[in-house]
Amino acid sequence: MKTKTLIKAILSISAISFILPFYATADGKVIYGQDDRIEYFQASAAVKTLADGVVSLWSSTDIEFNQQTKTYKLKTQNFGQAVNLCQQERFREQPIGAFCSGSLVGPDLVMTAGHCATSESKCKDTKFVFGFAIKKDGGTASDTIPAGEVYSCKKIVTRVQGAEENSSNVEAQNLGHNYPPVKGTVQTLNKIRAQDLGPDYALIQLDRPVAERKPLQINRNQNLKKGESMFVIGHPVGLPLKVAGGATVRDPSPKGYFVADLDTYGGNSGSPVFNTKTKLVEGILVRGETDFVTTPQGCRISNVVGQNAGRGEDVTKVSELASFIPQLKDTLVNYISDFSDFVSDTVSGAVSFITGSKQNPRFDGTTEIEKPQQDTEAVKDAIDSKFGTFSFD
Repeated sequence: MKTKTLIKAILSISAISFILPFYATADGKVIYGQDDRIEYFQASAAVKTLADGVVSLWSSTDIEFNQQTKTYKLKTQNFGQAVNLCQQERFREQPIGAFCSGSLVGPDLVMTAGHCATSESKCKDTKFVFGFAIKKDGGTASDTIPAGEVYSCKKIVTRVQGAEENSSNVEAQNLGHNYPPVKGTVQTLNKIRAQDLGPDYALIQLDRPVAERKPLQINRNQNLKKGESMFVIGHPVGLPLKVAGGATVRDPSPKGYFVADLDTYGGNSGSPVFNTKTKLVEGILVRGETDFVTTPQGCRISNVVGQNAGRGEDVTKVSELASFIPQLKDTLVNYISDFSDFVSDTVSGAVSFITGSKQNPRFDGTTEIEKPQQDTEAVKDAIDSKFGTFSFD
């Protein structure tokens, strides 16, 4: 009689974190409803992986190279002082400096808003900085960046800006440190014909492939529906990276873009907007509600509207430029949805998922294996092949 060994199938791989909630609950005052912005270190491992593919855009005048240390120094301002924020505003003591956000969608391709790169000369005057984030509780975002995390623009691959005459796209005007970047206001946007808003995007080729960061996956079969859950990752007002969830699609029907109640600011322009369920990029944040209002005391606070109030934020549909973005093979993000739906921390489930055979896996957290060591090694080899090396330890 064979002795069967009961093995707890605990897979110590980063992929398993994708089945966890994508971010922790954020406190603070409302923007659209509750202010859902959180720091990089507060995000789940799954979302950190996505955030690693998000980049901040800086004017070349705001970043200086140190030949001796092989690092770049970012020129930043105190957020609260730069915007004259009231004391209760979140993140008021943090630094700001980036004028837009973007996402890595190919080995050397960054996707952003069209008004963030209005010309080849503007693009060449931009530095693309990865890793501007607060990575531990109580920490700060370093203004000293390794040279390997900073990239330049080689060329604009493609660019569209639906309303070229839209003067509200002030991020493209490079306002420097006199004022943080802002999105289009309700008043300005209401003066523009709806068909002139349209898509707003740019795809930029960097001066070299990006090292040690995985390109993000886009939704190539886009079929957005009202009420679908979304989240955004980027640099609001040029702050260190923030993740903001708790949003849904309000209107998927406009040509070239959709509307969602995302908690975003100027500086978020170009940010990737993700589908919460699939973790695929659905679009690019491009414009929206007024960011700040002045109080009777003379200081400024975030514009507060209800979850279903205000005009919403406009997001260029990724389908508008999908044909320019190369298809990526076997990156970890490809398997998030299938992995979370099918694998429930069992070795048999993992083997079935990886081999493509869904034959009676158990989902109670354990599985009976007749040859534990042999089967465990087989699982490890299969997952290494599919996702990259990991450890059972």
